[in-house]
Amino acid sequence: MSSSETSALPPQDLSGIVGYRILYTYDNDWQYLVYVKNATTIDYHVLSGDVGGRIVKGQSVDLVQIDDGNYKLSWTEPTGTCVAVNYLPGRHRVHGSTFFPHWVAEDGSAIALFQNDHLSEMQRRRDAGPTYPVELISEFAVIREFQFVGTNDESVITPTSRP
Repeated sequence: MSSSETSALPPQDLSGIVGYRILYTYDNDWQYLVYVKNATTIDYHVLSGDVGGRIVKGQSVDLVQIDDGNYKLSWTEPTGTCVAVNYLPGRHRVHGSTFFPHWVAEDGSAIALFQNDHLSEMQRRRDAGPTYPVELISEFAVIREFQFVGTNDESVITPTSRP
C-alpha cells in the first residue's frame, strides 16, 4: 500500500465554502452570519442568543473538508472559547459545538460586542477566569442563506452588518 492509500486525509477542495456568506439559525434560536473570508480566516456576527451582538473580524480558523460537501471549521477565540462547526451546505445543515469558559457562560453579554475593539479586555478576562466548569453548547442549525460573495472582502461583515 502506498502512503496515499493509508492516509485518512481526504482531498481538500475548499471551493465549496471559501468566499461564502452563510446565515443560519440553531435549534435554540441563536442566529449567526458567518463569512468564510479565505481558507484560514472567518468574520462573523452573532445576531441572536446569549452572545447576540458579538462581531468578530479576522478570526483564524482551521478549515478542512471532511467529505464531499462537508466542511469543518475549528478555532479558539481570545476569550478562551473553543468552537468546532460542521457545515453541510447541500443539506442546509450545520452542527456546532461551542465550549464556553465559565466566565463567558455566566455572562454572555460580556462578549456581545465588536471584539476587535476590545481584544486586550477579552484576553484579560480570559486570563482572570474562571475557566471551569466549561459549558458545552452542542446544537444543529438550518442554513437560511448560502451565498458566494468572493474572498477577502472586508465589507461582508462589519460592526453594523445585518443579513
